[in-house]
Order: sequence, then C-alpha cells, then structure tokens
Amino acid sequence: TMSNALVPEFAVSDWRRSRSFYREILGFECVYERPEEGFCYLRLGEAELMIDQIGEGRSFDSGHLPDAYPFGRGLNVQIRVHSVGRMLDALARAGYPLFLPVEEKWYRADCMELGNRQFIVADPDGYLLRFFEDLGERPVAAPG
Repeated sequence: TMSNALVPEFAVSDWRRSRSFYREILGFECVYERPEEGFCYLRLGEAELMIDQIGEGRSFDSGHLPDAYPFGRGLNVQIRVHSVGRMLDALARAGYPLFLPVEEKWYRADCMELGNRQFIVADPDGYLLRFFEDLGERPVAAPG
C-alpha cells in the first residue's frame, strides 16, 4: 500500500525513457506499472512519485498539459535521500548533466538553521528534482 499523503504525478512525453532514468540512474524502484496507460508508480526510500504518458489513459488537458520543454516550470520537487553521493556518481557515469551542482546550504527555520547537502537535476522532460541529504541543524549565528 502507498503511504504518502502527497504523491506528485508528472505528465511525461515518453514514459519508458522516464522510467529508465528514474530506475537505472537514480535508483528508484517501480512499485507497479500499467504499460497500457504508460503509467509507473516509483519509490525511493520514503519518496513516492508517479509518471504518466501524455496521450495514454486519462489525460487532463484544457491547457493543463505541458507542451514544450521544460515541463513543470515554476516547480521543483525536494526529495530526501540517505546520501547524495551514489546518485551523483551514477549521474556522472551516465554523462547526465546537473542543473545545479552539489552544494551545502543552510536554511533558517526560526532560531535554528537546517543543513542540506543538495543538488538539482532535470529529468528527461525537464522536471526539476532537488535531492538532499540532511546535515542536521545548528543555532542561528549571532549577528555581527
């Protein structure tokens, strides 16, 4: 059974190409698929994601379907992983470019800072995926 309360579904131009990218490079598992609809339910750790072929099965249109690369403009999906290292190695081996190189970034949350080691990669349709490993938290530095 699927457990996440929020699971994005990406409308994709070629579901087999997308499934290959998510599985073979990023390491997602295909929980189940409906090839007749061009659909695959993917999971990586606690992260869940669906891909759905445009024009197969049920598609939402009325101007809501992407029609030009990059798909998903204005959106990036943050995905927590145990370590970004293996994924970075796999992307490098595949010659797959990063959209944003790996960085350590600290984000203020009230009086604490939360640390992420993160990078962004665009999937074959241009959806932006921000993978991060948790670096923990620290107090906000005093000004001055």
